[in-house]
Amino acid sequence: MSTNPFTRQAPIEGIKKVILVGSGKGGVGKSTVAANLALALKNTGKTVGLLDADIYGPSVPRMFGAMNQIPQVNEKSRIQPIIRHGLKLMSIGFLIDEGSAVVWRGPMLFKAMDQFFRDVDWGTLDYLVIDLPPGTGDVPLTVAQKIPVDGAIIVCTPQNLALVDAKKAIDMFDQVSIPLLGVVENMSYMLGPDGEQKIQLFARGDLDAYLDAKKISKLTTVPFHPMVGVTTEAGMPVVISHPNSAEAKAFAELAAAVLKQTE
Repeated sequence: MSTNPFTRQAPIEGIKKVILVGSGKGGVGKSTVAANLALALKNTGKTVGLLDADIYGPSVPRMFGAMNQIPQVNEKSRIQPIIRHGLKLMSIGFLIDEGSAVVWRGPMLFKAMDQFFRDVDWGTLDYLVIDLPPGTGDVPLTVAQKIPVDGAIIVCTPQNLALVDAKKAIDMFDQVSIPLLGVVENMSYMLGPDGEQKIQLFARGDLDAYLDAKKISKLTTVPFHPMVGVTTEAGMPVVISHPNSAEAKAFAELAAAVLKQTE
């Protein structure tokens, strides 16, 4: 009898492709990237869902202006995703109060993730984007064990402090045999008043050299702009609120790269 945990993987009914968005550490904009990637994929004509797998720090309800939305249960006792901006959304944040702590250990996390995969009525989706919690703990390992994944994206900022942890996340995906699509360099620079000059927010580290040495693709570079945070807080991610901005165009480039690698 096989002891390989990944032999127990079972596809999610109706979902064609699963893309993970992860990071080695928090604060690099992983959830912002996941949300805008999902919207950019939808803009290409795909049917897309977004699963917030950050059980301890869910952000999707606030990012999509749906903090007070409560999912309904259909006649087959399956949970109906919340629909915003044409995306099907699911998060633990829809099921508990925003100010309540989730004090769960491994087995409860495993059960919750399984319910998100099997008990949510996702319908037919071309892509399910999963926003992972930062780090290399229980949730990403549970995802790797339970469902087949078509590719993972790592979000990193330019400085070496973020790169150190991104390397760990990259190594984790390698260990669990999930293909790495590439890295998104978020908050890469800020455009000056003239719209041309690139101002570095962080001291540039060794990210480019590392990616070259490992032959890992940099999928896109996303500029920093305060409006990204403001519009996200307002429930209107930048791909929706400022579709012609440099930031939205970077997410469109990311979606194109994902489509190219997975289709």
